[in-house]
Amino acid sequence: MQPLRGISFKIASVLLLIVMAALVKAATERVPAGQAVFFRSFFALPVILAWLTWRGELRTGWRTARPLGHVWRGLAGTASMGCSFAALAYLPLPEATAIGYAAPLLTVVFAALFLGEVVRGFRISAVMLGMVGVLIVLSPQLTGLHSDGGTQRAIGGALALTGATLAAMAQVQVRRLVATEPTATIVFWFSLTAAGLSLLTAPFGWVVPTGPEFAMLVCAGLLGGVGQILLTSSYKHADASVVAPFEYVSIVFALGIGYWVFGDLPTLTMLAGAALVVLAGILIIWRERRLGLSRARQRKAMTPQS
Repeated sequence: MQPLRGISFKIASVLLLIVMAALVKAATERVPAGQAVFFRSFFALPVILAWLTWRGELRTGWRTARPLGHVWRGLAGTASMGCSFAALAYLPLPEATAIGYAAPLLTVVFAALFLGEVVRGFRISAVMLGMVGVLIVLSPQLTGLHSDGGTQRAIGGALALTGATLAAMAQVQVRRLVATEPTATIVFWFSLTAAGLSLLTAPFGWVVPTGPEFAMLVCAGLLGGVGQILLTSSYKHADASVVAPFEYVSIVFALGIGYWVFGDLPTLTMLAGAALVVLAGILIIWRERRLGLSRARQRKAMTPQS
């Protein structure tokens, strides 16, 4: 294990994915979200294929024993990406990012419902705390429903929360897949499935992108591919409990890019809600680490000593 390298990869992946989101936000002022999903997925494929070639897994990376599982993961993940990209057209980048933090919280709930994972009082309380934070972030969009632009912000909030819910469902499916499928296979098939599914939105109003829009969309795809690889690699160099909290560095990047690029000033309400969501996520990660250490000690105690 190389914790510092794992943390570095995680932070780099978070930065690249936030820059990707900013590019998508700029492009989706005119380009439909489904078209943005296609560019994000299609132009990530060359990066992923190059990664598989470098790892010597090009011949095996696409092989799967569970094609239907990848289809379900692709459906949920593509729909999540579409909703999240559409939300970026309506919301400031920091707010969309904060609402997206609902995904890991909802994953805890869905894992209990669909995978039979045991969820005790501590995690339930943390999830509830996090969802209160999400509601706080959403509250200005809902209370300003009848003001100028209020309807659009309400739509954006609903899209962002729907995207987070679908992302949690996709993550549950990933947990099923990792039992038998290599990570490289899951990454490859998701990008391929998302590119194919997003093409189905073409009849609903794709546009011919301008030169700058085309460049932004292609860069979003390339950065998304590199970000996904760095994210995957980070968990190979450090324990998940060490790496996972650095996901929340994204709110810092989102605040900076939102201010300097889009002129978005964060509100105290958004900051307070985001802080609660981040706290809830860190509490869950901390609890999982404690339980993991406890289980490791129990296994060690039960192992016969020579």
